[in-house]
Amino acid sequence: SKFGQSCLLARRLAERGVRFTTVYYTSDNDNQPWDTHQNHYKRHAELCADADQAAAALIRDLRQRGLLDETLVVVSGEFGRTPYAEIRNEDKGDAKKLGRDHHHTAFSTVLAGGGVRGGMAYGASDELGMHAVENPVHVHDLHATMFHLLGIDHEQLTYRYSGRDFRLTDVHGRVVRDVLA
Repeated sequence: SKFGQSCLLARRLAERGVRFTTVYYTSDNDNQPWDTHQNHYKRHAELCADADQAAAALIRDLRQRGLLDETLVVVSGEFGRTPYAEIRNEDKGDAKKLGRDHHHTAFSTVLAGGGVRGGMAYGASDELGMHAVENPVHVHDLHATMFHLLGIDHEQLTYRYSGRDFRLTDVHGRVVRDVLA
């Protein structure tokens, strides 16, 4: 797939010493295929099968080549999806066309390699998948942890502007040490 080819290219770039690579998931006919306000269940089954296979192959390839320990792999979106169906006027009566809306209070991110402890899940949502209830990680904490794994002290990135401190972690964020190897 296009995403699989992009993951292969990312692995080849890592082999050649490229220090930072972004792989963005797109499809041939849709630049935002994960934005499933309609046909969510069918689309996500297809998208997850493709993304899971390619991301797993990337991690496996990096491990086989001895690059995983020094390469941080992050698989994430900017938010999750509501745990309930989004019913739009044009979809009423057709359950196959139901979508799910944007959702920020519980979603998943995968971290692999680069100093992350493998084979674990950190945190949990409530029984509906609506809210993070166990070990919630704010996006600032995720960013602080990623910076730490890249050898950057996120607090050193603070600058003062117009009487206020700023940084990429918005003068917040703590390193989530429980996920570190």
